[in-house]
Amino acid sequence: MKITFLGTNGWYDTPTGNTICILLTTKDYDIILDAGNGIYKADRYVDGSRPVYLFLSHFHLDHIIGLHILAKFRFSKGLYICGQAGTREILDNIIAHPFSMPLAKLPYETEIIELPRETDRLPFSMITLPLLHASPTIGFRFEIDGCVVSYCPDTGYCEDAVELCRRADLVITECAFLSGQESESWPHLNPESAARIAREAGAGRLGLVHFDASLYRTDESRREAEKAARLIFPDTFSTFDDMMVEVQARRHG
Repeated sequence: MKITFLGTNGWYDTPTGNTICILLTTKDYDIILDAGNGIYKADRYVDGSRPVYLFLSHFHLDHIIGLHILAKFRFSKGLYICGQAGTREILDNIIAHPFSMPLAKLPYETEIIELPRETDRLPFSMITLPLLHASPTIGFRFEIDGCVVSYCPDTGYCEDAVELCRRADLVITECAFLSGQESESWPHLNPESAARIAREAGAGRLGLVHFDASLYRTDESRREAEKAARLIFPDTFSTFDDMMVEVQARRHG
């Protein structure tokens, strides 16, 4: 499995990156995690010849702002938008006139899948659990092509995040806060708490993403976050826009 980080910022775009969007390229499907502005790059890697599954963690604008450019793509095998309960109603209001082109007008078929109730409509193994954030947010665990990839976007430390990441080959977590920073009213992870999740879960590797654009203003600040996380979980890397990584399966027990 190949992972391409199309957007790695949280909150807003800066010269360091676009807002959050990650592409998982598997044998039979293209899977996109969140739809920040980084999604505009998807057609560099996705030609539409396979089904595309877009997973939305929540509805803060930095995670869905890229939905307004869906008409740019030609997903001839269809687009399946997957999100928490209520996704249909929310997208019917946002991806609609006068804000954007309605989904029904796109040049390809689209369907919405609400999780976890409709998980059985997915052609691959995926579980979701609620995370700890200022608004309802879900994380994901994918088991595809013999690999386990877990995605924990906007969240504070919580047991559900650890459970989603249990023995995953790759854990991708947000890292909005700087080292040592935390907030009970606006939960996010810092390098240490992200590393704690990966260590407690017995994960293989940890990728840090969703760096708050107002705090992480340079590439070097991301490298400092990586160093801090490695003190707790050595196999950690910070992500940057257009970075690609290969996921190798481990034995799962």
